[in-house]
Amino acid sequence: MSTPRANSPLPIDQELVMKVIPMPADCNANGDIFGGWVMAQVDLAGAVLPARLVQGRMATVAVNQFIFKQPVRVGDILSFFSKVSRVGRTSVTVSVEVYAERFRSQGQYIKVTEAQLTYVAIDDQGRPRPIQETM
Repeated sequence: MSTPRANSPLPIDQELVMKVIPMPADCNANGDIFGGWVMAQVDLAGAVLPARLVQGRMATVAVNQFIFKQPVRVGDILSFFSKVSRVGRTSVTVSVEVYAERFRSQGQYIKVTEAQLTYVAIDDQGRPRPIQETM
């Protein structure tokens, strides 16, 4: 893991799509938040922007990249920022960055996770379907 910057700037080219505070039930034996819990939250946050384009059922088809940069702690206020990086015929790829405001130093942000995920539009039978042009 890299050394945390005192106050990472928040991204201005991405949209804030979710905020959440991890609780003690989300901790591992070391007192840090489970990586799997963070991954689940990133999957939820990552789906927000594609949902606007897909306008229907979709599924996560790939976690192209996932980097844990710093541990997440109980009481951190996590901010999830996302942007669409690619729209294909049936799929949407997004990047997600997660910043933590530590419980004792609110107003200062540290990037804790970054990821890239791909979602595919699916029909009622779970088969890929084309994304309708909405723009």
